[in-house]
Amino acid sequence: MSVLTQNQTSAGQPLRRPRKPLGTRAYKVFRVVALIAVVLFLIAPLIWMLLASLKTNVDIYDTAKSFIFSPTFENYANVLQRNNYFVFIFNSFWVAFVSTALSLVLGVPAAYAMSRFTMHRSALVVLMARVIPGVSLLVPWYYVFSNLKMVGGFEVLILSHMFVALPLIVYIMMSYFDSLPLELEESAQVDGLTPIGAFQRITLPLSVAGMATAGILSFIFSWNNFMFALVLSGSKTKTLPVAIFDFVSYASIDWGGLMAAATVVTIPIMIIALFTQKYIVSGMTAGATKG
Repeated sequence: MSVLTQNQTSAGQPLRRPRKPLGTRAYKVFRVVALIAVVLFLIAPLIWMLLASLKTNVDIYDTAKSFIFSPTFENYANVLQRNNYFVFIFNSFWVAFVSTALSLVLGVPAAYAMSRFTMHRSALVVLMARVIPGVSLLVPWYYVFSNLKMVGGFEVLILSHMFVALPLIVYIMMSYFDSLPLELEESAQVDGLTPIGAFQRITLPLSVAGMATAGILSFIFSWNNFMFALVLSGSKTKTLPVAIFDFVSYASIDWGGLMAAATVVTIPIMIIALFTQKYIVSGMTAGATKG
């Protein structure tokens, strides 16, 4: 008997691969089209913002020059030079950095204690603080801080941002510490480390991804925050989101300058998110399962 090859039939004809069901191919096409539509929907405002920042106000209102126009950098010169936006950039960076750093210093040990000692009531209080809308606290904050002569300073901005950043960091790090096996710390204590030493030498190095996730999200919130800074900041502590509001007047809106300033605010956060996305993904998924 002749041995038939794997790719031939007994009549010498090559075997045909079975066609994939039409439903499977249609689903793949639909998935690609839906993905493209979602991406375009998300990036369309960013593209419009970037193009508008390179136009004059006359060109922005001209629909015939939506994509074909003579670009100008006058709006960026107006934002960065005449309006001295470098000061506002520093203010935003300083408030976001200090509030995030202090929240990490306070929040990481608190999350560790709540995770290891099953402090469910304390965790519920943190969750409640996370749920409370910040706008409901603006009037009491302003009344208290104005009596303390703190309104308009960096301290009040940092404290107000920590009110949101601290519960966020504790909430993320609790889930992250729950995912770390307790046996690692127990073995370290058997080798002679104290509980605090095991936390510093074993647990903290293993939780870098979680701290990076919590820190990045906290920094982004503080950088983009408008409401707290609008009420509690002063002329010398004005942050970028509040400074953008200066392009909106009662009679008109400088759309070119507004879009240029918005681009200046957006680009640093986009760069941070681009280079730190692996930490965000790993940190957010690390606490999904235990063990």
